Amino acid sequence: MAYDDINLAEKSGSLVESQKNYDPRVVLFYFALAAALVFLAGGLAYQQLFLNLSHKDNERMQTQRRVLIPGPRGNILDRNQNILVGNLLRFSVVLYLDELRGEFYREYVRIHNNYIRAGIKKDGPSVADLASLARVSVAQRYLDQINVILHRSEKVETKTLLDHFKTELLLPYTLLDDLSPEDYARLLEHLPVNSPVQVYSKSTRSYPYGSLAAHTLGYVGADDDVSGENFPGKGLRTINMPGTSGVSGLEKQFDDLLQGEAGGSIFRVDPAGYRVDPPLAEQAPKQGKDLVTSLDLDLQLTAESALGDQTGAAVAIDIATGEVLVLASKPDYDLSKFREPGTIADIQAQHAWTNLALNGFWPPGSTFKILTSIAALRQGTITPDVPIVDCEGTTRIGNATFVCENGLVHHGEILLRDAIAQSCDIYFYQAGLLTSPEVVAAEGRRFHLDQPTGIDLPNEGHRMVMPEPGWKAKTVHEPWYPGDTAHMAIGQGFVLVTPLQMACFAASVARNEVYTKPTLLHDPNRPRQHSESIGLTAAQRAALLEGMEGCTLPPHGTARNITENPAFRVPGIRIAGKTGTAQKDVVKDGKRGTINYAWFICFAPIEHPEIAMAVAIEGDTIGESFGGGFHAAPIASAVLKKYFEKKQRGGALFTPPASN
Repeated sequence: MAYDDINLAEKSGSLVESQKNYDPRVVLFYFALAAALVFLAGGLAYQQLFLNLSHKDNERMQTQRRVLIPGPRGNILDRNQNILVGNLLRFSVVLYLDELRGEFYREYVRIHNNYIRAGIKKDGPSVADLASLARVSVAQRYLDQINVILHRSEKVETKTLLDHFKTELLLPYTLLDDLSPEDYARLLEHLPVNSPVQVYSKSTRSYPYGSLAAHTLGYVGADDDVSGENFPGKGLRTINMPGTSGVSGLEKQFDDLLQGEAGGSIFRVDPAGYRVDPPLAEQAPKQGKDLVTSLDLDLQLTAESALGDQTGAAVAIDIATGEVLVLASKPDYDLSKFREPGTIADIQAQHAWTNLALNGFWPPGSTFKILTSIAALRQGTITPDVPIVDCEGTTRIGNATFVCENGLVHHGEILLRDAIAQSCDIYFYQAGLLTSPEVVAAEGRRFHLDQPTGIDLPNEGHRMVMPEPGWKAKTVHEPWYPGDTAHMAIGQGFVLVTPLQMACFAASVARNEVYTKPTLLHDPNRPRQHSESIGLTAAQRAALLEGMEGCTLPPHGTARNITENPAFRVPGIRIAGKTGTAQKDVVKDGKRGTINYAWFICFAPIEHPEIAMAVAIEGDTIGESFGGGFHAAPIASAVLKKYFEKKQRGGALFTPPASN
């Protein structure tokens, strides 16, 4: 074998041997390659198996939209199922923009070509501007069709239309709102069934009796936050049709109950936001629950009619249950016209916002003498059959002369029952001084006259005052004088209460108890209320009631006109009442003077009390003679007359709704 052959053989052997040995770097490469393949396979499996639902969810979020339609609100009814607040269909002309994609594009092309033919290229409108022009042009074309049918000349509001297109494409765009019945009928006759322009109906609040119980019923406002808790697709982008929510009164207090359940649809959309298929899901809205109030429609109408255009309030309460039969406040506002431009400004100008039944904080005048009597009787400082003064028309208290305001008459040695019936101020000045302001104030607190009643309405005020020396020192930073006690004893000075509080007070006195909790909810099975007994003896209570009945009887009762005058008389019914006239210093039209508050509280019948009332009217003229017996008592008697008339007829009277 040649030398070269030997070398070749040796080399080839070494090559074969080198292939048989494993290179560590190659092995590492294999492992890395295998790991990469496993990672890719795992990632693919993860994407396909585990993230598939997530991808579908993301796709659904991008291609589906949820449209919510609010449900109608529940009705508000009186205790006899008469509708006080209902729902009315309001008709509008709407344009379904998402059905006009082809027309928008053709109009865009037409406008674009017009610009080209006009030689406007470089400085012409942008594509976005042309698209906006096309949308407005198409919408105006359809509105012009409506104008021809209705003989109008309405124009599309450009900004409103374009904003609607960007944010609420799936919702119909309103071309005309609040159609008259005649316009509605004409459009139904002339509009094609398959037109993108349609007459759209939505539920709006209806008030059959206009301003009736306006402050109590309250009103609603627009609410874009429509809840769709029971509607599928919560994660989808949601577009809400405007709804309503309670702003005041019962509408606000019981908004959750009255609020309807939203319905709607789920649509599939393309990238531009247009619908591409019929709805994927649909659900009809549901009406909210009805609210049955304790109000009596006939009594409320009677009270408001009797109040007329005066400033004041009237409250009537079912004595046994505390259910409020009447809650009237004047001035008020017409709920059926609440949407009209300028209405809110008019209400503000008329100072009609305030519910005076709840938030008319006024001195109660001589109606407070009933509380002073109770405090003095319980304290033992007066007794029914022993006179405590000889009324000569005036008396000195401290350094001041106090007058008996009941006609400056001489009542002489007067007893409690006659002092109540004839409203002798001098008797009660003395009763207050003998009893002390602390005791009278404590009695007022026992009857809860120092705090809100807790009625189921929002915004009941807290400005009632049951004063005493410590209160004056803290609040007014002045000492308490005997004259303060005298004023307090007859319901003037610092004493402030509301008509609702005084109606509750009258109901409590009728039940011989100290607390009445008022409610505006009717429950035919509501149990009789009970609270702490007033604590009078039989003789003391008899004298109190005799005095209150004497108030309504001739010859000297301060409210005798409600039995003397046939127009005010409630046949066959004995009424326990108390008049009141309070004064307040005011500055009006640049003049300083005194205005009067006329009060009357009562309950009937005396033998088995059923209904209690409080009426308060604010005088509007400085120095005007304005008394509870002649101004407030007839309003109460009108309500009592209607109440017992209904009772004798054995049920509710039919009262047709006022025209809107």
